[in-house]
Amino acid sequence: MTSIAKRLIAVMPVATLIALSACGKGVEAPATPSRPAPIAAPTPMPTDQPMAASRTILDNIAGTQSLSTLLSAIRASGLATTLAGPGPYTLFAPSNAAFGRLAPGVLDQLLQPTNRDSLVRLLRFHMVSGVVTVADLQQKIAAGGGTATIMTVQGEPLTVSMTQSVITLTDSAGNRSYVEAGDMPQANGVIHMVNGVLVPKLD
Repeated sequence: MTSIAKRLIAVMPVATLIALSACGKGVEAPATPSRPAPIAAPTPMPTDQPMAASRTILDNIAGTQSLSTLLSAIRASGLATTLAGPGPYTLFAPSNAAFGRLAPGVLDQLLQPTNRDSLVRLLRFHMVSGVVTVADLQQKIAAGGGTATIMTVQGEPLTVSMTQSVITLTDSAGNRSYVEAGDMPQANGVIHMVNGVLVPKLD
């Protein structure tokens, strides 16, 4: 087990995985059925420019201020060439705020060259081969009776479900992330912006 893997596991209580969970401290989950307040439609970050469907995933991330941390991670991992290539890929893109919810020091460690393998696995866990739209996810969830499984490029599954009208991603450890803005077409795939970082098996 790598040092970064041990670090990630060490900061994640088995029951709640608070440090890395999208529903941990500081993350607002969609309203539960017992709270009838409507869920506001996701809106782009004020500082972001609209993504161009003619540009690649990498180019659009580079031009999106709220994804600057993800861009740094992609460059550090060596996956820039992949996300600038033909693909296509579906990328569940954690925002800067999502990375900010990691336990203190974890992101800095992930960006170190010695932990590149762990970073690659983490990012590949947010990627799916092919174009999977919000409608596709909703259809899979409906066909599965409320949940469905999609396979990531990392070779590990993600569970998708609905929390009211919001698509929810859950890894095998129970970490959850919510799609804040979906169906952003790219020349080589599609981006769905998410509010949490999902964690693959790192042992």
